[in-house]
Amino acid sequence: MARRGTHSVPSPMVKWKSDADRLASEVTHPISRWRPAVGAVPRHLFVPRWWERCGPGAGFGVATWELHDGAADPDAWIRATYRDQALVTRVGSLHADLATPDDQPAGLPTSSAIAPGVVVRMLRHARLTDDAYVLEVGAGTGYGAAVLCERSGYRQVTTIEADEYLVKAAGRHLAGIGLHPRVTHCDPYGPLPESYDRIASMVAVRPVPASWLTALRPGGRLVTPIAGTTLILTADKTPDGGAVGRTEWDRGAFMPAVTGLDAAAIQPGQFAAVREADGEQVAVGRFPVVDVAGAWDLYSVLGISVPGIQHDFAESADGQRTAWMVHPDGSWARATGTRDGPPTVHQSGPQRLWDILDGIRLGWLRDGSLPVYGAGATITPDGTIRLSHGHWQATLPAQAP
Repeated sequence: MARRGTHSVPSPMVKWKSDADRLASEVTHPISRWRPAVGAVPRHLFVPRWWERCGPGAGFGVATWELHDGAADPDAWIRATYRDQALVTRVGSLHADLATPDDQPAGLPTSSAIAPGVVVRMLRHARLTDDAYVLEVGAGTGYGAAVLCERSGYRQVTTIEADEYLVKAAGRHLAGIGLHPRVTHCDPYGPLPESYDRIASMVAVRPVPASWLTALRPGGRLVTPIAGTTLILTADKTPDGGAVGRTEWDRGAFMPAVTGLDAAAIQPGQFAAVREADGEQVAVGRFPVVDVAGAWDLYSVLGISVPGIQHDFAESADGQRTAWMVHPDGSWARATGTRDGPPTVHQSGPQRLWDILDGIRLGWLRDGSLPVYGAGATITPDGTIRLSHGHWQATLPAQAP
């Protein structure tokens, strides 16, 4: 049994190169300069341990997590790490590297090894040049920085991370394969250590930190997910110190940027408190129950309209579905029904969350689309994001309301 604070030493006999090459062929085009970069990185060394969901129920609000140690099962280690999938590496404040097999944390994941395909897509959106100095925000395990270093050379790469343990781990993983980019402990919303031609964030932010715009060199480009949505924002710096761009016709799920070890605003206990509560209002919903977090277009529009909602979802063997929504202001909603029928909806708090969701779904049916992908974006020097697509407009202010 591993002691807390230690992890098993990876076996040097593990064969990985053919798996890395296969992964590279799955996530890149044959002539892409990213293909050899992905194929050169031993991803398993960056994820020696990880968490997988287990226990009763479904969804993060009720899930517990089981620890997996790669060196204890090398075949499973290779299978897990050379798939195009994210691997959860921290739940709450407990890193997989620092856990024991007896630990079974419950609740929300707070850090992960990002899926390799997503790493490549984000870096492609950055439109790197050979001489560009690049900042990666969100070092995580160090895997994204490793792929970037293989493409651009480590002397042109800086990666920052708010979690001090991850800074040390990422630096150790990178040095272990002979890569030495600058790995720095840094609040992603605070001042940045240098200036850069490109900023590529592997964590979601909202708004764009003003410090990023300050650190971005003239003509520079940034790419970042928008927190609370699946939107990927790209923008080029403008002479006024802001930036202009768009939300890409692309999407992904990303961890939010945090300071230090701050956890998600909503804890599992808040889901437990509303699992069977009656609420202030009980009514019949207009549309069937949907897994909002898995319906990415809906999730993104709702996330722009009412930021901060956490979601949970379960489906029983007989086809009964339940969706929960919880907001930090105390609002919550629970909808229960069959796959095709109108649900019974319980709601409480200052906002009627399910009614807001149904309003978005009605607009989707009326207009035939949701406007968030491909929207024009203007970012002011203080980080305010203004989105527009046809008649639709939204502002994501620099200071939360």
